[in-house]
Amino acid sequence: MKNFKYQIFTSVIEEHIKNGALIPGDRLPSVREIKEKYQLSITSVQSGYDYLVMKGWVENRPRSGFYVSIKTNEKIPENALKFLPIVRNLDFDKKVKLTSKSGKSFEQISFSTTAPNDLLIPQKLILRKMQEVIRKKGASILRYYPANGSEVLRDQIASRSTKLGCKINLEQLIITDGALQALYIALASVTQSGDVVAVESPCVFSVLEVISNLKLKIIEIPVHYKNGFDVNYLKEILLENNIRAIALTSNFHNPTGILMSDEAKKELALIAQSNEIPIIENDIYGDLYFDGERPATICKFDTEGWVMTYSSFSKTLAPGIRLGWLNSGRFFEQAERIKFSLGRSVAPIFQELMIELLEENSYDRHLRFFRKQLEIQCVELLNALRLYFPKECYFHRPQGGYSIWGKLPEKINMSEFYQFCESQKIAFTPGDTFTFTNAYSHHFRIIFADRITSESMLRLKIIGEKVQSILDENL
Repeated sequence: MKNFKYQIFTSVIEEHIKNGALIPGDRLPSVREIKEKYQLSITSVQSGYDYLVMKGWVENRPRSGFYVSIKTNEKIPENALKFLPIVRNLDFDKKVKLTSKSGKSFEQISFSTTAPNDLLIPQKLILRKMQEVIRKKGASILRYYPANGSEVLRDQIASRSTKLGCKINLEQLIITDGALQALYIALASVTQSGDVVAVESPCVFSVLEVISNLKLKIIEIPVHYKNGFDVNYLKEILLENNIRAIALTSNFHNPTGILMSDEAKKELALIAQSNEIPIIENDIYGDLYFDGERPATICKFDTEGWVMTYSSFSKTLAPGIRLGWLNSGRFFEQAERIKFSLGRSVAPIFQELMIELLEENSYDRHLRFFRKQLEIQCVELLNALRLYFPKECYFHRPQGGYSIWGKLPEKINMSEFYQFCESQKIAFTPGDTFTFTNAYSHHFRIIFADRITSESMLRLKIIGEKVQSILDENL
C-alpha cells in the first residue's frame, strides 16, 4: 500500500530511536543531507521532519537543526495481571448500563465512540459511488444476492489478503452484516451453550455481549503493555481447561492499541493447530496502522484452517456501511448455515459500493489520508492528557486503531471521577466494561476518532486539574 514519500527516511529514524541507535540529544541529518541521500524534494523532507516533531520523536532547534527529543524515552509499566480460571456472566446487566446511558446531549464531547466521525468519513466519495452503482446496476440491487455475498467482492477481499501473505479461499469467505455478525457466526459455528472461550483482557464490550448472548463462559487472558496477549498464560490455561475457542484482536487491540508481534501470531497459530482449537481473530483495525507496513494476521501463519479471521469496513469508511466478512476456514459448512439463518444476504448496494471502491483503489487512497489524520489526533490528544493530568497517571501510546488506554492512581474515586466528567460534558468508557473482574476499575478508554477542538482541550484540562486536586487532598 502506497505511503507518503517522506516515510522512506522517517521510518528509519524512528526505528533507530526505538532500538537505541539514536539517543536523546543526538543531532539528525540536515534537510539537504536527507534530500540528497533519499532523492526527495525539500518540501517532502521538511514534511517528514514536521511529522517526527508532531509525534514527539524529534525537536526542532532554531538555527541549529533537528535533534532526537529528550522526551522520547517512555516508561511503560509492567503489568502482571492474573485472573480466575472461569468467570460467569453474572453481572452483565450492570455493564449494559455502563455503556448505554441515554442521557447524552448533543453538547457532550464523546471520547467513547469507536467509529469515524462526520469529518473523517469520505462522504463525497461514498455518495458519488453509490449514485454510480444505482445508475449502473439499476433494479438488480433490489434483488437477493448470493447468501455468502458477491463472488466479485469475495475475490477482491481474498486477493487483498493474499498480498499480505494470507491465502484465503474465496469459497470459504462469507460476507456479513458487519463485524459483530461475523463474530457471532464464528462463535456459534464452533461452540455450544456452556462452552468455555478464552478472550483477551481487557476485552471490548461488544465481544463480551455476543459471548453472553450465546450463553458461553469465559477465561480472560491478560494483555500486557509490553508484550501484548499473554501466550504463556494461555498455554497454562489450556492444560487444565477445555477451551472451545480463542477470541482476540491481533492488530491494534481495543482498548489498548497494542500490536501483536509476528512471533506471537505464529505461536498462536501453532497452538491452535496442535490443540485443535479455533482462533477467532478480529482484524477490524488492521488497516489503521500508524507506522511501517500493514501488519499481518494470525491467519497468515495458519496452514490447517483453524484461524477464522473477520473484519468490516465500518471503522475505516463509515459506521453506517454494514458490511463485513468472515474467513471461516475449515468451519465453512457450519458458518454458512448460521449465516443463512440470520438473513438471506447483505444489502447489495453496500456490496457493489465496496466492489467499486476496491476496484479503483479509492479505498486505499482514502486509507492513506485517514490513517494520517487519526495519528495526528492521537498524538494531539495523548500530549494533552500527559500535560494536563498528574504524572502519576498513565496513558498508553497506541500503535494504530482508535483508542488510548488510561489509568488513574488508586487514590481516585472513579465514580466521582466519571460524575465530574459528566458535569463537564465529556464521555469516556469505564475500564470495568472491558472485563468481568475488577482488574480495570481505575482504567478508562479514550477514543480519538472525533475532531479535537479547543473546547475539548479546555475540558480535559479542567478534568486533569480536578484529578490533581484530589491527589493533593490525599497527601
